[in-house]
Amino acid sequence: MDYCVVFFVSFISATLLPLGSEALLLYYASDSTLSLPMLWGSASVGNTLGGMTNWLLGRYFLQYKDKQWFPMTVETHQKAERFFNRYGLWSLLFTWLPVVGDGIALISGVLGAPIRYVLPFVFIGKAVRYALLLWGSSYFLLDV
Repeated sequence: MDYCVVFFVSFISATLLPLGSEALLLYYASDSTLSLPMLWGSASVGNTLGGMTNWLLGRYFLQYKDKQWFPMTVETHQKAERFFNRYGLWSLLFTWLPVVGDGIALISGVLGAPIRYVLPFVFIGKAVRYALLLWGSSYFLLDV
């Protein structure tokens, strides 16, 4: 059940909803009865799927780009496209960043980045972040 909680909170925190998963992950990591690799996997997969939800929302909203209420102006779309063309798929490694990361995933969907490229980059960025967080907590802070 603990792994499911980590998965769910990590998923929600990667969507456009404001929630953080790091404190919860560190809390569970301090429990010596839980597996750190399982916690890492639960957080990484949940957070990746949350990021992919943002990508999917971007793909979905693209069909409404010509509507007046569409939240992205032509200028904003062009600016996002220039950013994504400049930094490309490598920018997806930073989808773990608060606020900015959600936008990167969303923009990649709006710009039509293929899932076969988006998914691995998003997973790598998020998985490395959680691995470093768990390693740092066990090495420096919590003596897990």
